[in-house]
Amino acid sequence: MNEDMADKRWQLDLTGKKIPRYIAVEGPIGVGKTTLTKQLAQTFNYETLLERAEENPFLERFYADEKNSALPTQLFFLFQRMQQINDLRQDDMFEPVRVADFLIQKDKLFAEVTLDDHELRLYQQVYDHLTIDAPAPDLVIYLQAPAQVLLERIQQRGITSERSIDATYLTELNDAYTRFFHYYDASPLLIINAAEIDWVNNPNDYRNLVNYMLDITRGRHYYNPQPAIDF
Repeated sequence: MNEDMADKRWQLDLTGKKIPRYIAVEGPIGVGKTTLTKQLAQTFNYETLLERAEENPFLERFYADEKNSALPTQLFFLFQRMQQINDLRQDDMFEPVRVADFLIQKDKLFAEVTLDDHELRLYQQVYDHLTIDAPAPDLVIYLQAPAQVLLERIQQRGITSERSIDATYLTELNDAYTRFFHYYDASPLLIINAAEIDWVNNPNDYRNLVNYMLDITRGRHYYNPQPAIDF
């Protein structure tokens, strides 16, 4: 965002709006989910619950050599998710208000993309043993963008560990997300075309998106706007 959110251009009239208490923002790497999460948290004065990918010691090796590093990378994330679930339970999930940049229930999505059959069976055994049972969000926002758009954004941000990510991996990831959310019905779902709009720098784009999402109370919805012009 160009200026502080206190800039009047970014202020929203939330009078009479019912804001979901627990929002999860999802989507593939590079789509902008963490940025949107932080913006929403600031707008609603919510706490954030953020993915901690930087804590995974296997992640950089995974991007450089997916075949030999996928299983430890995925198991680390699985145990990390379990700790986050336990933290949520201890805090009483339905008392605080939060925006998360991940949906815990989609952990298996990456395992299905990156692991071979034997590794996936092992992962599934561990997953089933842990019996993951996390609270469902009041609203899930799923951000979509083509693989080439994701690749360009990843290259622009220049994170060293992400340099080896290619369009083939991002296409597989996009396909996995599409399959996952095709069947997802545990929460109201907003699917957003994030390829064109700019909620980071354009107040109108951000304002229109928030106003749209706050009208959602149930079901599946699609948001495919044209980029707004900020005068």
